[in-house]
This record gives sequence, C-alpha cells and structure tokens, in this order.
Amino acid sequence: EVQLVESGGGLVQAGGSLRLSCAASGFTFDDYAIGWFRQAPGKEREGVSCISSSDGSTYYADSVKGRFIISRDNAKNTVYLQMNSLKPEDTAVYYCATNCPTYGSSWPIGYGMVYWGKGTLVTVSS
Repeated sequence: EVQLVESGGGLVQAGGSLRLSCAASGFTFDDYAIGWFRQAPGKEREGVSCISSSDGSTYYADSVKGRFIISRDNAKNTVYLQMNSLKPEDTAVYYCATNCPTYGSSWPIGYGMVYWGKGTLVTVSS
C-alpha cells in the first residue's frame, strides 16, 4: 500500500552533485512531513534533512547545512534532496521516510507513523 521509492544515487567525485528523488504513493502525500536519512557501513542511521507538510519548513543536520537542499513537489508526490559539494564522508545508503523520526537530529517534527523506502546508494570518491 504505502510505498516510498528512492532514486538518483550513484558514484560521484568529491565536489560533485547529485539529486535524489523520493517518489511516494499509497497515502495522502501532502499530509506528511518527509525526511532523508543515511546509513554508512558500520554506522548508525542518521537524519540528514526534513521538510514539513504544511508551511514547507526545512531542517538539516549540521554536517550538510549549506550543501544540501530538500524540497517537495506535492503535485508529483515527490521529495528531492539536492546534494552539492559532496564529500567522501557523505557516502552512504540514503533513505526517505515519512514524519521525520529523529535519528540523531534535533528537528522538532519526529511524530507520526514512519514508513521507509528501500534506499539508494551514494558513493563519493576522492
């Protein structure tokens, strides 16, 4: 029923850019905050960015502020993560999820039913 499908990952050199997409279906998309998370091998999953469902407020982990931009297109049921100035430490599987659970972040949303996508791999080479 509920599906979140990430795409746009791949291999890029340090300093490059990628745009990830999270395509949602099976729920009323514009009622949900949507977040991006990442997990590197041997590391815990961490919150990267979140965008609210109503006023479009955005939140970012300190590690990506100024480099990543989250946006949403409710007409397309899609959330994007524009990643610029990529660093090798950005290498991880990136997931999108509903309602922005905290996962180490300090954003204030973190409420409601959480559904996860399967992830897309981002590899940043040096």
